[in-house]
Amino acid sequence: PSSHSYRGLTLVLTFLSYTSYHLSRKPISIVKSQLHPNCSALGPNPHNDSNSTTWCSWAPFDGDNYKELFGALDNAFLVAYAIGMFISGIFGERLPLRYYLSGGMVLSGLFTALFGLGYFWDIHVLWYFIIVQVCNGLVQTTGWPAVVACVGNWFGKGKRGLIMGIWNSHTSVGNILGSLIAGAWVSSAWGLSFVVPGIIITAVGIICFFFLVEYPEDVDCSPPLHHVMTTSEKDPEAVTCNEGPLSLPGQSSVDHHSKSPKEPAEELEAISFLGALRIPGVVEFSLCLLFAKLVSYTFLYWLPLYIVNVAHFGAKEAGDLSTLFDVGGILGGIFAGLISDYTGGRATTCCVMLVLAAPMLFLYNHVGQNGIGTSIAMLIICGALVNGPYALITTAVSADLGTHESLKGNAKALSTVTAIIDGTGSVGAALGPLLAGLISPTGWNNVFYMLIAADVLACLLLARVVLKEARGWCGPMARQRGYVVT
Repeated sequence: PSSHSYRGLTLVLTFLSYTSYHLSRKPISIVKSQLHPNCSALGPNPHNDSNSTTWCSWAPFDGDNYKELFGALDNAFLVAYAIGMFISGIFGERLPLRYYLSGGMVLSGLFTALFGLGYFWDIHVLWYFIIVQVCNGLVQTTGWPAVVACVGNWFGKGKRGLIMGIWNSHTSVGNILGSLIAGAWVSSAWGLSFVVPGIIITAVGIICFFFLVEYPEDVDCSPPLHHVMTTSEKDPEAVTCNEGPLSLPGQSSVDHHSKSPKEPAEELEAISFLGALRIPGVVEFSLCLLFAKLVSYTFLYWLPLYIVNVAHFGAKEAGDLSTLFDVGGILGGIFAGLISDYTGGRATTCCVMLVLAAPMLFLYNHVGQNGIGTSIAMLIICGALVNGPYALITTAVSADLGTHESLKGNAKALSTVTAIIDGTGSVGAALGPLLAGLISPTGWNNVFYMLIAADVLACLLLARVVLKEARGWCGPMARQRGYVVT
């Protein structure tokens, strides 16, 4: 097969992998309504004459504190995911990515199914569901560092932003499929809403184990160039496959008779956690993602309720309307990738989108519910501006920093860097919905002020990297005009 076939296969398999990760995370939000439904709408208790209004609820979620218990389930997953992500990348660099990814997917399938089996085993103990959520949160951290590392190994910096922007739509595709699959069984036997997604992610994990190719060198292909050093150099996207010895950039054919393609990578040790933090830009982008993901996840968990409370739509209409935020996110991720590829300024692209997001959030809160047309347009625009930087940082930026020139060719940093960035972001993902829950009783305006403040902070944290990019653009321009740049 040609290099294009292998690259296509890598994109498809990693896309399906992360789609199945999100597909297995979604059921909990769908099943919550079935764990504590409105029993009075179903009539009196058919089993006895008591007037209990919670006779159809699933213990222990049948009490007045059911919202707090659902919050505990969400936080058990999110906190475990945030903590596990910092550890995950370190393991990802030291274990074969194919084994690590497929093993994590099989375990994710097991813990997802175990939650659903609580229905069939008639389990009513809160700790069972909490422990399953914690374990699932930990094993799900295997996914992101592994898939970003695989894509980063096959695609150079040239069109990485656009390719990864399109590829990153797996998150929304997984959420939509997860909702549809969970919804099919939620009313009849909610346990199947978890068991079926568990089987799906396990099956995709097994497919990845047999067919995923981690490195171009594994199939006699030369890797893409991650850094364009001169104008005469070839397209950084180019991945070539040959029958005989490889001719990697900067190596003569003589070198290749004495070294196999995998040897240079094997001689270099995996980067340490502190070593990854020293890569220029990692700390700034990590902290920026913390605030960007805080905004994104607050919308994910609270937007339907906000629409119900403010626009007075029904629960189903609010749920359908809230998916437009995801649609905007897909478009934002693609535009962010395309613009950052064209300009070469990843941080500047993020910063401009974050600056525009702040006034748009303010406008959405004040005029976004004035009509269905306005609401649809504002949701798509807000989704694009909020999720665009988030998508760009977790994909193309992570891959860029994991193959930074300061590493001098050491490719064993992709997983660690990706995990540090996404792990820091996951702290924001856990923090955002929690803060919104505490602030919302004081009024929705205050929640939006919190989100606007987070956007501004995310932008300010990138100021140093934006200035560096601006100097990089000004340098060649000044030389063309005859100025000396120091």
